[in-house]
Amino acid sequence: MKILLIGPQGSGKSTQADLLAKDFNLPKISTGDIFRELSLQKSEQGRKIKEILNSGKLIDDFKTAKIVEQRLNSNDCRKGFILDGYPRNKKQQQIFDPKVDKVFALKISDEEVIKRLLARDREDDSIKAIKKRLSLYNEQTMPLLDYYKNQGILIEIDGMGEVEDIFCRIKDRLQK
Repeated sequence: MKILLIGPQGSGKSTQADLLAKDFNLPKISTGDIFRELSLQKSEQGRKIKEILNSGKLIDDFKTAKIVEQRLNSNDCRKGFILDGYPRNKKQQQIFDPKVDKVFALKISDEEVIKRLLARDREDDSIKAIKKRLSLYNEQTMPLLDYYKNQGILIEIDGMGEVEDIFCRIKDRLQK
């Protein structure tokens, strides 16, 4: 089973990816986690990634695709995986297509995204950076959602409500 969870930052996709990974005993692959780890390194690459993240910009598509491709070629991904937010645009999907079976798009308002992200109190979550990421999401990710819809594998999920309720909505749709 190869599942992609997609949605704006703060939509709960990482939480849902964690739950799915645990429930199905599959690895969760998150570019956000990978980049935050790299940004803590005292290397030139780490400093550059931290600077990009703090500005609200996104990591280069080729670099992102290469990191994900390497990770998905690991032994623990052979039976499947839960992808958290990759690919995030058509270009990334064209550079490296992870060939997912299902795509769950978590739907949530921009206002709720801002509220949730400010509540988690992370260095890279300033209002300016959040609004920039929301703008990029709407501009770049919507064409990707159209692509998956045309493939017949996109399932839109209401991302509002309790974590467990959202998880049940996803599992219900997986079992259909």
